[in-house]
Parts: sequence; C-alpha cells; structure tokens
Amino acid sequence: MRKLLIFLKEYKKETFLGPLFKLLEASFELMVPLVIASMIDKGIAFGDKSYVIKMCLILLLLCVVGFFSAITAQYFAAKAAAGFAAKVKRALFDNIQKLSFSDMDSVGTSTMITRMTSDINQVQQGVNMTIRLLLRSPFVVFGAMVMAFTINVRQALIFLVTIIVLFVVVGVIMGWSIPQYGKIQGGLDVLLRLTRENHSGVRVIRAFGLEEQEKRNFNESNDKLMSFQKFVGNVTALMNPVTYAILNLAVAYLIYRGAFYVNSGELTQGQMVALYNYMSQILIELIKFANLILTITKAIASGNRVQELLELKSSMVDGNKAYHQGKDEDFIVFDNVSMRYQGDNEDSLKDISFTAKKGEKIGIIGGTGSGKSTLVNLIPRFYDVTQGKVLIGGEDVREYKLDTFREKIGVVPQKAVLFHGSIRDNMKWGKADASDEEINKALEIAQAKEVVDSKENGLDYEVSQGGKNFSGGQKQRLTIARALVRKPDILILDDSASALDYLTDKNLRKAIAGMDNPPTTFIVSQRTSAVLDCDKIIVLDNGQVAGIGTHDKLLSECELYKEIYDSQFKKEGGDAV
Repeated sequence: MRKLLIFLKEYKKETFLGPLFKLLEASFELMVPLVIASMIDKGIAFGDKSYVIKMCLILLLLCVVGFFSAITAQYFAAKAAAGFAAKVKRALFDNIQKLSFSDMDSVGTSTMITRMTSDINQVQQGVNMTIRLLLRSPFVVFGAMVMAFTINVRQALIFLVTIIVLFVVVGVIMGWSIPQYGKIQGGLDVLLRLTRENHSGVRVIRAFGLEEQEKRNFNESNDKLMSFQKFVGNVTALMNPVTYAILNLAVAYLIYRGAFYVNSGELTQGQMVALYNYMSQILIELIKFANLILTITKAIASGNRVQELLELKSSMVDGNKAYHQGKDEDFIVFDNVSMRYQGDNEDSLKDISFTAKKGEKIGIIGGTGSGKSTLVNLIPRFYDVTQGKVLIGGEDVREYKLDTFREKIGVVPQKAVLFHGSIRDNMKWGKADASDEEINKALEIAQAKEVVDSKENGLDYEVSQGGKNFSGGQKQRLTIARALVRKPDILILDDSASALDYLTDKNLRKAIAGMDNPPTTFIVSQRTSAVLDCDKIIVLDNGQVAGIGTHDKLLSECELYKEIYDSQFKKEGGDAV
C-alpha cells in the first residue's frame, strides 16, 4: 500500500492544505470550551449580559470560520483522492496490458476486475478520509488533553489514562482486521468469477436446465462470504461500543471527582463544564477515529492487493530488434518447438518442426485439444516456447520488439469479438489511419462488403457491445476484415470461419490468395475443405505432428488425416469444396 502513495505526488498541495484546514477547524473547536467556561464564570455568574452576548458572538464566529475551513478541507481531500484513484487505475490498466497471456491466465480475469474497481474504490475512500481525519482526530484528542492539563492537572490524568487504554483497544482490533479484510476481497474475486461465468454462459445453463444448481452454487459462495463478513464485522464493530463504554466511564468518573473539586473551590463551575466538553470532544473524535481506522484497514488490505498486481511484471521480456522480413527462403521456421502452459505437468506441444515460405498457405488441422491454437499463438508471441525456437525473417521472435513485430501480424481468434462503436471504428483497430477505401477493400476480401452495405449508414452503423446485432458468420467476416485492413505479412485465421457456409469460406480463401503481395496465411480449422488447397498442411495429434504435406500426400501417407477427411466427405459421397 505504501508504494501507491507515489501517485499522490502531483497532489502535494491538496494533501498539505486539506489537513491544514482541518487542523484550523479543530483549533477553533478546541477554543469553544474555554469561551463557554469564561461565559459561565465571568458573565452568567455575575449577571453580565453584555459579556454573555460578546461570548456568544465569539462562539458564532468560531462556528462560521470552522464551517468554511471544513468545506475547504473536504474540497482538497476529495480532489486529491479522486485524482489519486484515477492515476492508480491508469497505471494498473497499463500494467495489465503489458502482462503476457500466461500472467493473465495465472491472475484470472475476475481478480483483475475486482482490483480495478472495488479495491481501488476502497483505497480512494481511505485516502479521502485519511487526509480529512488522520491528523484532525489525534490533534483534537491530544489538544483536549493538553487544554485539560492547563485547567487542572489531577483531572487531566483521567484524560491521559483514558486515551492510552483506547489506543491499545484500537491497535489490537486494527492489527487483527487488516488481514481479514484482505480475505474478504479475495472472496469477492470468487463471487465475481461465478457471476461472470453465469452471465456469459446463461444460454448453456438454460439449455441444460441447470438454473437451480447454479443458484445453489452462487448462494453457497455468497452465504460463505457473508458469514465471514459478519464475523469480521462483529469483531470490528466492538470498537464503537468499547470506545463508548470506556469514555462514558471516564466521563462519569470525571464528573464524580469534579464535584468534590468544585465544592472545595479548586475548580470553578465553568472549568468543570470545560473539562466535560473536552471529554465529550474526545468521545466524538475517537468515534470518528475508530471509524477512520476501519476505513483505513479496508483501504490497506485493498491497497496491498492493488500494489501486488501493479508490481507484477510480465514474464515475457521484450526484445530490442526491429521487425524485418529477412531474405531467407524460409520466412517462418519452427525449430524443435515445445510449449507448456504455466502450472501444467506436461507439454501442450512437443518437438514441432516445419517451415513456411512468404505468401504460402499453411493449414493446421487436428482433433479437439491437439494444440492447433497453441501453435499459432506462438507466432505473434502470445506465449513463449519452453524449448526450441520460432524464427521469423531469420530472427528468433523473442528478439523482436513486440509492438513493431505484432503490427505486421493479423490475428483472427476463434471467438469473434467486436467492440462498441461504429463499423469504421472497429475496422480501424487494424490500422488507425485506414481510409474508407482501404476498409472497403478489406471488407470485399473478407466477404463482408454486402453485410456493411445492408446496414443503415454503412460504415457508420453502430455495433452493440460484443457485436450482438450481428450474426455469428457476420461477426467472423468483420473480424477477418479488421485483420486484413493492416495488410499484414502474416495472417492467422484460428478457426475463424467456422460459422461460414462452405461457398463463402471458399470465396474468402480465394480472395486472400488473390491479394497483391498475399500474406503468409495460417488456417486453423476442423474442416479439411478449408485446408485442402493449402501449400502445406500440418496434422496435429495430442500436441505432436502426425503428418506434414499437401492434401494428396497426406491422404496417402497420414492415417489420421485420412480418417478426418473420410469422416467429413466419404460417408456423404461428396467432394471437398
């Protein structure tokens, strides 16, 4: 949490003036009991109305000045806290963008969302309250004790003992609470994950009639978290009643002892009232301070979680070489590549070796879980190999600067994702300065031109969140167009035409092959029809190469490829498109 305070650096003025005005307000508040004591002893006791009025006007002035001081302090505190939270969110978001896919898999989406929202909100509230009250409350407490000593030393000793006992109680409860609130935020991660899974998979849940089971799962996690929160809340809630009990006992003893001192003439009635008022001020401030401690406790627990994610550095080290195509005949080389996901016990890919020339079409086919997506994810370096090398343009991909390298790669993932905004905005994700002519050309190649033309306003048509106002096939064609806009050297189609009919799929592949300076294209598919015209087909089986070659060669030499082909065409007596 301490390292997050660097984000308050630009708000030094606010973090200084906020507490300053709060201390100014507290100073005026500490003067009030003395004014009242003087009013009683000099005005009311002698029937001096003019003196009483004069003291009332002073009290009114102290009230007005204190009010404006409090407003000013609140303004500076809110400004500093809001600015601090904005900077932390920006830094956290930037750091998340730098994390590798392995790091994101390890942390989890729900955890990152919780820390970006709930945790930072807790920290923001903690910073706001700290600026306002962290100095004010102790200042009033110790100030009231000092003022009490100026009135009567023996009575002031009651203040000293009371404050020591209270700080011991607050310290014990705070020390216990901080790690518990960290566990509560961890429970929120789990609850958010369940919520996300249920919302995104609601159709599947309903299709299988598992609504009641999912409700039970959610309620179990929710009730478990609620029970733990209640337990922690019950313990921390002891702070207020214990504080009240200690202070009220101190007040009772103060009045009891004070009665003897007033009777003996050691104290005036006004001084006794002042001592009572100072004890009341301590009571109010310690209640505020107790609540502040709870807020700070939650903020520290959340801040530690935010700092943990902020300090998480990408396990993928960026290279320092600019991307180039190279002059070698083999543009892309997989040299004895193996890859294992973080935390797995076995390799997802093992001993993969092949080459691809510029402009070639490489088909990748295999059963579910055979490693097709894993293989193509190594090309743009979404994951790093655990053994061997992936060479592009004669250089290991780990040597390239990621930003310039990935600019030359077009990736169309399995799940078509469109973002809220216009179609033009989505196309410009591929190339920020793309002209309408370039966008329309890409749409034509991706067989999506008629989709856009059929929409009102064409390229200005608004895409809803997640592209829900497009069908699955339309979304896939638009995402392919988005990748083609940047005119990549390498195009990866990761099962991205699964929702297209055979004819549209064929026309798409033909249009890509007919491009000026066509990219080296990797086509991942479950369909043999999508890869049979490729220059080279890689057949994967359980993370290993079962065969490499053309369609005709694999039909005669690779049993697995022949089984896949026959299962799709022979039984129907049809031919591949």
